[in-house]
Amino acid sequence: MRIGKTLLFAGLIAVGAMFSVAGAQAQDTIKIATEGAYPPFNMKDASGELIGFDVDIAKALCEEMKAKCEIVAQDWDGIIPGLVANKYDAIIASMSITDERKQKVDFTDRYYSNYLRIVAKKGGGIDSADDLKGKTVGAQRATIAATWAEDNLGRGSTVKLYDTQTAAYSDLEAGRLNALVSDVYPAYDWLKDKSDFTFVGDNIDIDDKIAIAVRKGDDKLREAFNGALKAIRENGTYAKINEKYFPFDIY
Repeated sequence: MRIGKTLLFAGLIAVGAMFSVAGAQAQDTIKIATEGAYPPFNMKDASGELIGFDVDIAKALCEEMKAKCEIVAQDWDGIIPGLVANKYDAIIASMSITDERKQKVDFTDRYYSNYLRIVAKKGGGIDSADDLKGKTVGAQRATIAATWAEDNLGRGSTVKLYDTQTAAYSDLEAGRLNALVSDVYPAYDWLKDKSDFTFVGDNIDIDDKIAIAVRKGDDKLREAFNGALKAIRENGTYAKINEKYFPFDIY
């Protein structure tokens, strides 16, 4: 069937617009926030570039999804409000799944599991949580560790909260804290070159699962991340990233 020039021109415009939209969608960038102050999971190198386990996982997921991604730093206290306010599309920052957070954001499947540990100076008279009565104990603000410390130590101890994990470590090393409640893996990394400090007691198992946060109702992105997580677990990419930071599986 022949088409008149006017209809043909209109059709070409419509087709061109359709491809233009498709091209724009293909170029859309997934913006991912991390803290940048939580080694070895997320931190900045000497040049200011974001690095760490979380960052490597984010890059691997984006590569698996064939997606263009941008990773940005965001202070921990404002990281969920920033997601809700559309400053970025996802959070990959060692965030624990909690009922309180699930009221504000949706989570993917876990990408690792966490425990809490107490860290104290060797020979300082602290051998268990029972020895923390009357002592000053630190933790990072707005974390599972802070909640556990306040709930379990608050009445008999002074719990001091910090904006960043690195600030809490600094005060412990300087003697301004008697002990620190921390996620086990960052503490493990910190202790590698701190021979005067040690873990106290056993792992504190609080069934803590770490996942990616996305905005409420963003099921498409959440499922894309879930599919990519499954793929990098199966193809060995996750194991290579894990081995780069830890001599044991943290999944």
